[in-house]
Amino acid sequence: MTKAVHRRAFAGIGLATMVATAALVAAPSQAAGPRDQLREKFDKSLKGKTVAWSPVWMGVLESEWTRVMKDRFDDYGIKLVTRDANMKSDIQLQTVSDYINDKPDVIVVQNPNVTLLAKELKRAMDAGIYVVQVNMASNTLTDAYVGVDAKDLGTKIAREVINQCGGGKGSGEVAILEGEATAAYSLDMKNGAMEVFKTDPSIKVVSSQPTSWDANKAGDITTTVLQQHPKLCGILSVWGPQTAGAAQAIKAANMGDKVKVFVASDGQPADCDLLEQGAFSANLSYRADVQGQTIADAVIALLQSGDKPGAKNIAYYTTPAWVKSKDDRMYCFSIPKGAK
Repeated sequence: MTKAVHRRAFAGIGLATMVATAALVAAPSQAAGPRDQLREKFDKSLKGKTVAWSPVWMGVLESEWTRVMKDRFDDYGIKLVTRDANMKSDIQLQTVSDYINDKPDVIVVQNPNVTLLAKELKRAMDAGIYVVQVNMASNTLTDAYVGVDAKDLGTKIAREVINQCGGGKGSGEVAILEGEATAAYSLDMKNGAMEVFKTDPSIKVVSSQPTSWDANKAGDITTTVLQQHPKLCGILSVWGPQTAGAAQAIKAANMGDKVKVFVASDGQPADCDLLEQGAFSANLSYRADVQGQTIADAVIALLQSGDKPGAKNIAYYTTPAWVKSKDDRMYCFSIPKGAK
């Protein structure tokens, strides 16, 4: 065989190899077509959309929800608009009304109580806006609810109270620190706890009062209850931050070794700190950072669903976990450096 023939033969082999290799490379690309289409559909559903967020105020819990939502939404080209009502109901009502007029794609709202925003949330869905409620629901069901099952949270904490204060293990005297009396979160948790307490004759609820989520007010209430009921065994509080005031009142009365404190917690670091210091006996934590992820998931699902706003009512209940020692610190979230 001549050199020319050798060159033509090798050239033919090289060409055939390149064609075969190109075919192998092309095959996965063609197979990935449906996956490419899925991503294209995903991006089309999300990019350029606007989510309007109305918290009761921008506390540690709400700031963590906001941080996680913004991180997720930034990844997908979703704009997040936030206005802080700073615990003022009239401002929050006006904010939600303004949002409806601005016509965002989704409104996310934390309700101060069961009635304030109920009509506006229905009006939003009637206007073609998806509505997601978080942790504190209203009397109006919307497209999605993300948060704890507050009644179930109350029953779980009440059983732990009975375990440590009932059946002869303590006086059986218990006080409840509510949040806002007409907030679904506080109301449902109290009702769940009371249903359990009524099943045990050794338990006597000597006080149940709203604190308006305020640590100072919780401290004042606790001071009075301790004076009136010196044999108090346990305090059930519906939210960690307000309970810091109760813990201070117990310490001031030198009753830290007698009164146990049971807390529902959003998992903020201060709640874990107080538990490790012995101020709390146990807290049932639902971690705000995990909830923030779930809120974002609910929004993303709605934007892709194609459903008409108001057509469905979907619940995303977040699962709580007990924090009883420093070994359970994983159930409290960490605030990233630089976060407000």
